[in-house]
Amino acid sequence: MTELVRYTVDLAHASQERGGSNRLSAYVARPAGDGQWPGVVMVMEIFGVNDDMRAHADRIAGWGYEVVVPDLYSDGGARRCLVATMRSLLTGKGKALVDIETSRQWLFAQPETTEAVGIIGFCMGGGFALLTCDRDRYAVASVNYGTVPENVGNSCPVVGSYGAQDLQNRGAAQKLEAKLDAASVEHDIQEYPSAGHAFLNDSMPGPVALAPLWHVAGFGGTREDREHAWRRIEDYFAAHLDASA
Repeated sequence: MTELVRYTVDLAHASQERGGSNRLSAYVARPAGDGQWPGVVMVMEIFGVNDDMRAHADRIAGWGYEVVVPDLYSDGGARRCLVATMRSLLTGKGKALVDIETSRQWLFAQPETTEAVGIIGFCMGGGFALLTCDRDRYAVASVNYGTVPENVGNSCPVVGSYGAQDLQNRGAAQKLEAKLDAASVEHDIQEYPSAGHAFLNDSMPGPVALAPLWHVAGFGGTREDREHAWRRIEDYFAAHLDASA
């Protein structure tokens, strides 16, 4: 297992300068030791930078990347920030997008990172990944059960994973694939028949008592689907991100 360095970085000043959040922290994970690693911006799910998101960041860092996960709820917590963050996702404007770009710029400023940067997002973060992954800024993108924006024409190569049992994203995989095909964007989009929303997480989000509710709502999936999706993401990043390093 790859030894990792993990810490939290304060990006408030850089975000303020760009017109973003007044407070912005981010979780960072990278391989230990000296090196030159491509960077990955990871955009959190709607539940925030929780244990699942940190575990995902650690997994990706173990592949040989420096991963930064901006906490889009830094400037007041989920209750105060959720509505504004979702509005940014719907409109393509707002502080959340600035905070994501601030995180990308932070990676470029690190002496141990290369100029190759990818982006990955889950749930709400998957929508943000698709919204921001133009080829002028990113070498590769991974969207996982995220909403599909109207325009994906300037996207970098995209690997996407969706669950057919995901009630809130029915038809999203087919819609995204059709849009990427029409725009001649390289992609690998797969819908898993037995999987639901958030199926890449090892556990159901929130309190254990709510687990039955999440199953009814179309959350979760099998370990086989989860690991297959993760292997596809790892291989796709290796082919597009490492080659750009």
